[in-house]
Amino acid sequence: MSNNIEGKVVVITGASSGLGEATAVHLSSQGARLVLGARRVDRIDALAARLAGSGGKAIALETDVTQREQVKRLVDVAVQTYGRIDVMINNAGLMPQSLLESLMVDDWDRMIDVNIKGVLYGIAAALPYMKEQKFGHIINVSSVAGHKVGPGGAVYSATKHAVLALSEGLRQEVKPYNIRTTVVSPGAVATELPNTVTDPVVAERINKLYEEVAIPADSFARAVAFAMSQPEDVDVNEIVFRPTLQAY
Repeated sequence: MSNNIEGKVVVITGASSGLGEATAVHLSSQGARLVLGARRVDRIDALAARLAGSGGKAIALETDVTQREQVKRLVDVAVQTYGRIDVMINNAGLMPQSLLESLMVDDWDRMIDVNIKGVLYGIAAALPYMKEQKFGHIINVSSVAGHKVGPGGAVYSATKHAVLALSEGLRQEVKPYNIRTTVVSPGAVATELPNTVTDPVVAERINKLYEEVAIPADSFARAVAFAMSQPEDVDVNEIVFRPTLQAY
C-alpha cells in the first residue's frame, strides 16, 4: 500500500538541524525526494550526502529565508530538477525571547523577518507552481507559543500566532486549486532553538524546561509524515503536540 510520500518532491527550509533535519531524514526513509535549504551550507551539504549514501535523493542549496529571492531560487531549483513541487515545508525559525521592557528590538526584527516573512516568502515561492499544477501541500511551522503567551514570549508568540492566521487564510484561499495546508505547533522538542534565546534570565527558564521534558525532533517529523501520508482528499489542517509532561 502506498504511503503517499514515496516519490514526492519536498522542499524544506531550516533543514540544517533540529526539526528540519529530522524531517528530511524521516521523509527520505519513506522515499521522498528532498530539496534542502538553510544558511549553514556545510550542514545541509553533509545531510544531503548522508541521505544519498543511504539511497535517498536530496539536493542542498544555501538559503536565507529573510531573502525572498533565495527562497524563490530554492523552489525554482526543485521544479527545474524534478519537474514539480509536491510539498513546501516552511520550517526555518528562531526564538530569541525576552521581556518587552528589555527593548531587544533587534531580536524582535529578526523574529519577524524569519518567523513571519520567511513563511510568506516560502508561500510566495511555492504557490504559483502549485496553482498551475492543481495540487500541492504547504506545511507551516507554528508553536504551542502560537496558542499560549508567557512572560518573555510576547513577540515570539505574536510571530507564531501570525503563522496560524496565515495558514488559516491560505487554507481557505487555495481550495479551488486542490492544495492542502497544514500548520504544526510543537511544544518542547529537543533542537537548537533554545540556543537562540538571548536574554539570560529567559534562557535559564527555557533551558530548564527543555532539559526536563523535551522530546526528540523525530516527533515532529512523524507529525509531518502523518499529514502528508493521508489520501489526497484528506486535508489535515492543524496538529498541536507537546511532551506528555509539558503543562505550558
